[in-house]
Amino acid sequence: MQGPERITMDGLDRLLAPLPEAIGELCRSVVSLLAATPGLDGSVKFGWRSVNFRHGRAGLVCAVFPYEDRVAVYFERGRMLEDPEGLLQGEHLKKGRFMRLYPGAPLPEAGIAMLVAEAIALGSGPGLRKSR
Repeated sequence: MQGPERITMDGLDRLLAPLPEAIGELCRSVVSLLAATPGLDGSVKFGWRSVNFRHGRAGLVCAVFPYEDRVAVYFERGRMLEDPEGLLQGEHLKKGRFMRLYPGAPLPEAGIAMLVAEAIALGSGPGLRKSR
């Protein structure tokens, strides 16, 4: 299993190489959106086949998983997040929640940004232990 690699075009290209072009484009859009969030640092995790985003105070915030037919964004503390747009799934999970994104469907940029901001705020709050 290979270790993490900070997000680079080469690393992201290698992660997405076996997948359809439309998935690669969608994944790059999501990764770019998340990478533009102040304080979030992303790294490619080849063993997990994901791009994970951490925050200095909040720890692991979310991860982007490209699949053959969709891109999933997993929020580590998803159960704690408000979700007024109904973007999150995974009610059966104890801690996290995820959203499924499909090529050709509108990318809910504002909704993703809101969930990320809330996840950072929750993870940075008093009494919450940082994920490592």
